Amino acid sequence: MSRDDHLALGADFGARVRLLRQERRWSLEALAQSSGVSRSMLSEIERGEASPTLALALAIARALGTRLGDMVDGGHESGLRVVRHNDPAFDYRTESDCEIRTLSPLDPDRTIEYYRLDFERGGELRSQPHFTGTREIVYVDVGRIRVESGGDDSVLTAGDSVTFAADVPHAIVNVGRSRARAYLIDIFR
Repeated sequence: MSRDDHLALGADFGARVRLLRQERRWSLEALAQSSGVSRSMLSEIERGEASPTLALALAIARALGTRLGDMVDGGHESGLRVVRHNDPAFDYRTESDCEIRTLSPLDPDRTIEYYRLDFERGGELRSQPHFTGTREIVYVDVGRIRVESGGDDSVLTAGDSVTFAADVPHAIVNVGRSRARAYLIDIFR
């Protein structure tokens, strides 16, 4: 491949790729899977040792949920942070009875987190206490769910929501006869 086949993206491109990857808490392997670009090539790009072709740069930008222009114009950050429905990096946990999908950007300094919870019959999410002052809000979209916080509990059905302390042991349990879906917001203080 000739030098003309590569983009002149500047030294900031690799640093921008690394920053966006780390903000998502992705490994190089996760970005490689999502973008179709080899792990070794991504490593070289991040270190500024390789300059990607246009096709590779576009694949990396798409995998990171951003425009190529935002990655090469000095890191201008759009006010929009898109979480794509098919981005595997946001599948927080997948188990046979409970699937958790992150719906909010994975910023290290976040004060809220937003999740979709899908439960099979009898599925549950049990959590140890979060940081002091943490609260959670659960909205039930489909099914029947019991929320437990400390010694308190309440059964919710579709359309119900509840706010509770999450700095104590807490749980969200599908007590219905079929699948259930709920949305969860963690608020950190």
